[in-house]
Amino acid sequence: MVNSANPMQRNLSDVQDTAISQLQSDAESVSQWLASWFDAQPEIAPKLAKAMSYSALNGGKRMRASLVLSSARLASEQNMQACGDALAVAGAVEMLHAYSLVHDDLPAMDDAETRRGKPAAHIAFDEATAILAGDALQTAAFEILSDLSCHHNAETRCQLVTHLAKASGLSGMAGGQMLDLQAETDVFSLDATSKMQALKTGALIRASAIMGGLCGGADQDMQDRLARYATDLGLAFQIADDLLDYQASAETLGKPAGRDAETGKASYVGFYGLDGARLKAEALVSNACAELEPYGAAASPLIVLAQFSIDRTH
Repeated sequence: MVNSANPMQRNLSDVQDTAISQLQSDAESVSQWLASWFDAQPEIAPKLAKAMSYSALNGGKRMRASLVLSSARLASEQNMQACGDALAVAGAVEMLHAYSLVHDDLPAMDDAETRRGKPAAHIAFDEATAILAGDALQTAAFEILSDLSCHHNAETRCQLVTHLAKASGLSGMAGGQMLDLQAETDVFSLDATSKMQALKTGALIRASAIMGGLCGGADQDMQDRLARYATDLGLAFQIADDLLDYQASAETLGKPAGRDAETGKASYVGFYGLDGARLKAEALVSNACAELEPYGAAASPLIVLAQFSIDRTH
């Protein structure tokens, strides 16, 4: 009989079922929170508000939100002091993520017509509206984090804002996206590709775990462990994306597929091949989970989330 207290011994089916259930529950909670936030906004520019909600509420796995919530739950078990509103933090992260997708899909960037099986924002509305929607989603994320209702402690609110700002700017997603665009024409080494992926995808995943820990009152050791866990998870997640881009259909992904191969863009698949990239992702997930061993069964949600990140089909 498998010991349920040891999540590393669960078979793949159990891991997937548990992770999917957790993701669905967290996704529903944060989506409800986001919908309530949009409902509470003043009617100033209805078209812009509609484009924002369209982009933030059009589905998705909400993995980053689940990272926030799972890390907050783990931290609050270790620290019984009052913690902040983890759903608000998760909502802010998802708004920031939504902004990045809206802008990534623009003709000047990745030029994608669909996102999550639906027309991209610049197709559903228009290019100018999509740009403004992305801008407003980004600033809304920081508005949420800086509000007193997010966390009672001003220093913690400042830390939350700082982590999200660093993850989204020059040293995060924006810098990574710039390198990603350059990778379509320049020859990238493995080190340069790793840097690009760590910024474009990994930075927000890392920030999500740390921010959740902060919200739940994590001490410095837990914050450091969550950071190392999420750093490896972020790279594994991107490798899984690369594999899906090569192997999955556009219908399964809900967005254009095969773009990396068409453009010759640097990716782990290009360096390691399909099998080698898969092995690299698995090794990264193993390293990530090892960081959480001191927390035993309490870390199970984060461990199954890491495993699901490389076993997903979209």
